[in-house]
Amino acid sequence: MPSAESTPTSVHEPDTVRPTRDDKIAAAGSELIGGPLGRRALTGASWWTPVRIVALVAIGMFALGLVQKAPCYNGAWFFGASSQYTHACYSDIPHLYQGRGFADGLVPYFDKLPGDMDYLEYPVLTGVFMEVAAWLTPGSGSIQHQEQWYWMVNAGMLMVCAAVIAVCVSRTHARRPWDGLLVALAPAYVLTATINWDLLAVALTAAAMLMWSRGRSVAFGVLLGLATAAKLYPAFLLGPLLVLCWRAGAWRAFGKALGGAVVSWLVVNLPVMYFAFDGWSKFYRFSQDRGVDFGSFWLILAQNSSHPLRTETVNVLALALMLLCCLGIAVLTFTAPRRPRFAQLAFLIVAAFIVTNKVYSPQYVLWLVPLAALARPKWRDFLIWQACEVGYFLGIWMYLAYTTSGDAHKGLPTDGYHWAIGVHLLGTLYLCAVVVRDILMPERDEVRLAGDDDPSGGVLDGAEDVFVLGPAAHPPRHAAHFDTPAVEWGNGREAAGGSL
Repeated sequence: MPSAESTPTSVHEPDTVRPTRDDKIAAAGSELIGGPLGRRALTGASWWTPVRIVALVAIGMFALGLVQKAPCYNGAWFFGASSQYTHACYSDIPHLYQGRGFADGLVPYFDKLPGDMDYLEYPVLTGVFMEVAAWLTPGSGSIQHQEQWYWMVNAGMLMVCAAVIAVCVSRTHARRPWDGLLVALAPAYVLTATINWDLLAVALTAAAMLMWSRGRSVAFGVLLGLATAAKLYPAFLLGPLLVLCWRAGAWRAFGKALGGAVVSWLVVNLPVMYFAFDGWSKFYRFSQDRGVDFGSFWLILAQNSSHPLRTETVNVLALALMLLCCLGIAVLTFTAPRRPRFAQLAFLIVAAFIVTNKVYSPQYVLWLVPLAALARPKWRDFLIWQACEVGYFLGIWMYLAYTTSGDAHKGLPTDGYHWAIGVHLLGTLYLCAVVVRDILMPERDEVRLAGDDDPSGGVLDGAEDVFVLGPAAHPPRHAAHFDTPAVEWGNGREAAGGSL
């Protein structure tokens, strides 16, 4: 143990990246609070650290999202089928309080439900979240009163998840805490946060990403397994991690992550699987049997065809497209000039699932928001994508208003809704294209321009390659027409203190 005399009195902290210095949109937006941060500002001398500011902004924006749901809370959920759509304030939460047996005290997965849905169609950890909220909901008063309370209790629990996500994103890239504002201020994030229970899985995934960035492979696996027990999509992150660890030869870290994920998923699922298999398997059977639904390009094809594809055929084709995307991401990983960052591939794999899937509920955008902030922390591209998602958010509710308003036809007809789907798909594909460009030309990557390699990569940050294909066997090239200096990366945290 070092003596007091030999211990340095201070440790050099890496410079914090200031988006307002290089990002024109961030600089313009900062004028609302006094303008860009000056180079002599004492950022560490106040309680108002970037992470705390981001967390409070996230909570404040979440509260505005609750206000946006006020017309539904005060009546539209309960009176008039189309008014919750014309006000764009629909939420599954109050409707499922009675529809899934919580009002009657039924136990999810164990007690069979009356009606056409025999068991709860959500993964186990989400079911636990829903049940805990039901325990906290007063059982007295009218059913409308109880449903209002149930939504408010869930909103409070989901607000905690939103704060966790903001903090985790801000801390994943140690030198870029302000990137968390992309999450906190994302318009689609605010609008969709309380439609369903997706924020639970998103929070666990964001926490898993933070653990991986700190080199804690087992903790990452445990959290990712729990996230997968709440929603299926987090499991896809293991694919990019596999090919990245393959390229870097980090098999031990990947093995720990995979083991932690499998064990934590089994701990949550095995008891229910053993004692109530029919209820446990409902989520997987429902996902398989569900037909083509809202938000997907499959719906456009089905509604414009005299002979729509059968559900079984769509399942096979969607799986084939997803596998092709996985293959493309693997090839991209092994052939890129520099090993892609983990957040980049995580965003691409989840986006691929969203684009190829047979359904896209508006709250699915929550899956991508934290990953997009880590993969491409550029306000212009982020806001372009968000504008497309807000357009889709309004489009689906106006379409449902049109289909539920009878002869009045208030809202958006089918052709208009197809355009809204197209806008959503184009926005997602645009952001994917920008991320792929950053991978192929790492000198264009905002994170690497600041001197980092892969701050969310944990053991991959600055690691040497052991398996590469094609051009990846050669040093990264820098486009001659760029005015920016050549970026030095690959030295891990030693390069973190550099600035341009």
